[in-house]
Amino acid sequence: MATTLEIKYFNSFVLKKSATSPSPSPTTGTPVWNGSFGIPQAIGGFPAYNGSELIYEEISWIVEEARIRGGYNNTSTDYGVRAYLVEEEPNSSIRFNSMIYSGIYNSRTGINDTNVFSIGEEITRSLDPANGSIQKLFAEDTNLIVFQESKVSKALIDKDAIYSAEGGGLPVSTLNLVIGQIVPFPGNYGIGNHPESFAVYGYDKYFVDSYQNSVMKLGAAGAPIEISSAGMRNFFRNEIINTVSISFGKGKIVGAYDIYNKEYVVSIQPSDISRQYNTLSYDESAQGWISRFSYKPSQSFSLKNNHYTTNGNSLYVHNSTNVEYNNFYGVQNSSEVTFVFNPQVSNSKVFNTINYEGSNGWQVDTFISDQTGPNTINPSFYVFDSTNPILSYVEGAYDSAVPPNTGTSAAVQPIFRVGFNRKENKYCANVVNNTPVSEGEILFGRQMSGIKGFYAVVKMSTDSVTDPGNYKELFAVSSNYTFANGY
Repeated sequence: MATTLEIKYFNSFVLKKSATSPSPSPTTGTPVWNGSFGIPQAIGGFPAYNGSELIYEEISWIVEEARIRGGYNNTSTDYGVRAYLVEEEPNSSIRFNSMIYSGIYNSRTGINDTNVFSIGEEITRSLDPANGSIQKLFAEDTNLIVFQESKVSKALIDKDAIYSAEGGGLPVSTLNLVIGQIVPFPGNYGIGNHPESFAVYGYDKYFVDSYQNSVMKLGAAGAPIEISSAGMRNFFRNEIINTVSISFGKGKIVGAYDIYNKEYVVSIQPSDISRQYNTLSYDESAQGWISRFSYKPSQSFSLKNNHYTTNGNSLYVHNSTNVEYNNFYGVQNSSEVTFVFNPQVSNSKVFNTINYEGSNGWQVDTFISDQTGPNTINPSFYVFDSTNPILSYVEGAYDSAVPPNTGTSAAVQPIFRVGFNRKENKYCANVVNNTPVSEGEILFGRQMSGIKGFYAVVKMSTDSVTDPGNYKELFAVSSNYTFANGY
């Protein structure tokens, strides 16, 4: 059944809301109305009510008094004064090309105005929106380096610039200016949408412009330099383009400066995991890209003369003496080097041998000549000469036992070598041709020594049996060749 509450005074108000009613067998002692506090029932006050008579009604109420304690002529409550500002456009907006700064923070004096953004002061600076959004900010001395998608600029901090009639700028300190004149660097280079590629060492800043397919360096001279053009322009063009996939979205380009080896390390990681990632390093003293690595970092940074990377939820320190060489993230890898033999570039040659100076344990994986065009027998078939793999000094050993023991097990004298042999601390081996017959050839494959070509591409790597996981060097590689009459 319904229950009626009488509101005694004109200055009272009632707020109603729906609530769960008691069940047909209500629990006593659970008040729905706590009574009129301070008003005796004899003069019109209402006692507490626990809703035990509510069997089928599903309604409850809250009664509030406008006067304190509900007493007659007691102090009346009010919302009080509220300061508000009606904005014509109250919706928030994202200004992707603008910067804003707050009040100061001083830990010594206890001042913390980082949440104060005074509209009475000029606290914003905007850049050209045609150059894209701001991706990275880097503070350097009294300047702020601003990296947009297609532009790099320098903003003066706590000073502005006065320009003379000749166009020169003179920085002038000011007391009420935080971000001063914004001066763009020459060239239309930016950081694309990969701020994670940024790294700094001294006055040199390194980053990847994914829109220009370039790896850049911003030095003290103030002009961005394209370091990817040091013999690797085509490589970076193809790899940076492949970081983006229609199906998987944007990939990652992780950059860091290896303070231990003094190298800029960049890892290009496509979003499509079926594509190969590439991690490589740039050496300023060599003015080129000197190494490629087998690890794939999630993050990379340097701290106190050590280079660190993360993989998943684990942190790794590189160049550690507690692990084996070429061991990254618990996986043992081999070292590889690929180079080109190309002496006497205008002459056809026969490469007969291969020799190297360095540590024991190197093997030849491939030795391939340059390709010729399609022939009349098979128009879609390209012809080139190749060799059998050449085993290392230890891996290619076999003894006089029957059957012979091989590799590290060879012990019965005399010991023979099927791969590299050592002569006066120089390792040398014959080049054995294993190419099938092609059009116009009379001698081919194992019937001849060496491979024919204008140049040869050679890939060498460390083996898995010669002192694995330890230090190995490769100083120089050469080949004995003779001139041929062509194909």
